[in-house]
Amino acid sequence: MDRNRVGGKFQIHTNHLRKKQMANESGNNAVQGFQWLNRMVSEPYYLFHFLTFFSYFIIRSSASEVLAPHLIQHLLRREIQTLLVFAILVVIKGVKEDNWEAFIADALFLGKICLFVLAFTMDRHLAVWYIIVFLVIHMLTQQPLFHGLGTSSKLTPLQLESLLTEGTTTRLWLVEFRASYSPACIRSSQHFPELSITYSSKNLSFGIVDLGLFPNAAEKFGISLSGSMGQLPTYILFENAAEVARFPELDFEATYFHPTITKGLLSRHFELDRHLLEYFNGK
Repeated sequence: MDRNRVGGKFQIHTNHLRKKQMANESGNNAVQGFQWLNRMVSEPYYLFHFLTFFSYFIIRSSASEVLAPHLIQHLLRREIQTLLVFAILVVIKGVKEDNWEAFIADALFLGKICLFVLAFTMDRHLAVWYIIVFLVIHMLTQQPLFHGLGTSSKLTPLQLESLLTEGTTTRLWLVEFRASYSPACIRSSQHFPELSITYSSKNLSFGIVDLGLFPNAAEKFGISLSGSMGQLPTYILFENAAEVARFPELDFEATYFHPTITKGLLSRHFELDRHLLEYFNGK
């Protein structure tokens, strides 16, 4: 009877958290547009991309006065075709992706391909110019990480070591080791804060360590910063200062499998529902 009561409380709690999170997400939709407009102006990565794409319309209006009528008609047909293909692919990506960072990255990549096709149709030299511009943007800027932290804490390696060894906080720590320059970390940066909102308790805390700022700490936690190894981001669950689970797991045959990171995947891998249930059971 008590077990059923605890299970019922757990289900009510998780449903309440998820409903609250969904309500927050729907409530934030109204302001997200303004936030993205603000980021488009304040973040060089988005600003430079916007200006580059916008430049096509200026060049296009000037080209209509120079190109022959049959070339203008051909370009117009190619623009319609490209726009339709872009719209279809963006919709497909929007359905598959579950966070804005990944969706924006995919949409910009598709937009670059479409812009190259249209520029190449207009003039080959213009297409080469756009390639050079995007290469410069790639070298000078990077897509920013998700700004929210949820209930997770930003930690230095020394702070993490102190929390684990002193054991004055929670019994379990789930830590995300990431680097701001890693595309994989950028794409998945929204998942960890959202998981922390749902699963944080007196038994489980969430922390984030930026290995881009502390690269020397990577070796201590068995993490390779090489992009070819696919170990960024790495998630480690500590219990009483000892590592009990890790994602992605390392293959001792020197092969590394790094599937697409989702909230569901992390929740299942670290059994977050079970840990939350144990918290309600008083274990």
